[in-house]
Amino acid sequence: MEIPNYTSTRMHYQHKALVDLIDGVTDEQIRRQPEPGKWSVFEHIVHLQTYQHRFIERVRRILEEQNPAFERYVADSDPLFQENCSRSSREILQDMISTRKEMAKEILKFPPSDLHKKATHPFYGDMNLVEWVNFFLLHESHHLYSIFRLIAGLKKENIGN
Repeated sequence: MEIPNYTSTRMHYQHKALVDLIDGVTDEQIRRQPEPGKWSVFEHIVHLQTYQHRFIERVRRILEEQNPAFERYVADSDPLFQENCSRSSREILQDMISTRKEMAKEILKFPPSDLHKKATHPFYGDMNLVEWVNFFLLHESHHLYSIFRLIAGLKKENIGN
């Protein structure tokens, strides 16, 4: 078993779409909540950045333990997410990009024997490491799409002003 090339490409580059998505949008705009109780663009970005660190922890457990079981990740309950929400956008983006570079470098050189290792997700059940990587990337793409939609709304607001 190997990580497919298309997965490797997404691991290296998918997150970089964020830079284009937020280009031309002010920090004030990305921090504005679209409605009470809904995440801002910034909170989505912090979630992606923070979850990378949590995903690395999960991967380590998958490699070290026999089929560990994970609880559903809830960002609002994660102290690191809360702490990171007080950081600057620049800090969050720099950390996200540098962490991802290291993460991709490590994960993509795992031997096939490690890729067969499994962990249990509370909803999706047993998944091997390749499936976990795909889950991570699909989760990220969902949030990138949410950011795209929120920014489109911000741009629409600017047209009306």
